[in-house]
Amino acid sequence: MTTPLRTALFLALTAFVVSPAVLAKGKTMQEVLDASSAADWRSPNPETLLVMDIPGGRVLIELAPYFAPEHSANIQALAREGYWNGLSINRSHDNFVVQWGDPAEKPEDAKSLGSAKAKLPAEFARNGFDKTRFHAVKDREGWSKKAGFVDGFPAATDTKQTWMAHCYGAVGAGRGNEADSSNGTELYVVTGQSPRQLDRNITVVGRVLQGMEFLSVLQRGTGPLGFYEKAEQRTPIASIALASQLPENQRPNLEVLRTDTATFDALVEARRNRSDDWYINKAGHIDLCNIPIPVRAKK
Repeated sequence: MTTPLRTALFLALTAFVVSPAVLAKGKTMQEVLDASSAADWRSPNPETLLVMDIPGGRVLIELAPYFAPEHSANIQALAREGYWNGLSINRSHDNFVVQWGDPAEKPEDAKSLGSAKAKLPAEFARNGFDKTRFHAVKDREGWSKKAGFVDGFPAATDTKQTWMAHCYGAVGAGRGNEADSSNGTELYVVTGQSPRQLDRNITVVGRVLQGMEFLSVLQRGTGPLGFYEKAEQRTPIASIALASQLPENQRPNLEVLRTDTATFDALVEARRNRSDDWYINKAGHIDLCNIPIPVRAKK
């Protein structure tokens, strides 16, 4: 082969060769989000979006009626009738949960539930596994056969049942020893390391979309299980209402990244193998509860 031909062949082959450094460089989470389309985002239903106002700021909680239909309906009734207005956050357990509800110790002093039900069935998990609704992640899962997302909520399944995972920001209904002793009046949010041992032991009713910073910084309780020992330590709740109750121009204007798209899969990969300049070694794995679900102001 003549030298000119060798040169031409070399140039043709090397034109498609990418350096190892470039091949190793994946997209960052921000690059994935910047390339997202309007179809990759969804607006929460104002009928299932709780707006919680406390002195620190506003907390937005999305309910999950697919997983906890009866608890969700009861919580909606409680919110519509202003049940939590004037009550308080009564517990802040370090590296665990923040809990709110009625601090009254005697039944006769408790606030009326209005039209809400006093008794509900336990809703720890849904029977069955809907593969058309379950968007799985490929990473190994220590708490179930498979982990993923359903309707934007972190979830897990053994294919016989499907349940919401106790990730950071998950909101659950506090209960006593009896499985059916929760009714949605006592709610908690996970503010520490994800306590997945609680999965299928408590009804998870939703997750915080915005405002975790106002809950996670609250003073830790000094009593057993992080309960406040003095009334003045509690954080007052100005109100908890459904977004649909607010005038339209005062409703939260936000959208959440859908968890059933190729864009979300790309975001998960960006977090599984971080390509930010600071990272030297790629993890090759991500835990379900470490996968962020971005929220932004609606465009």
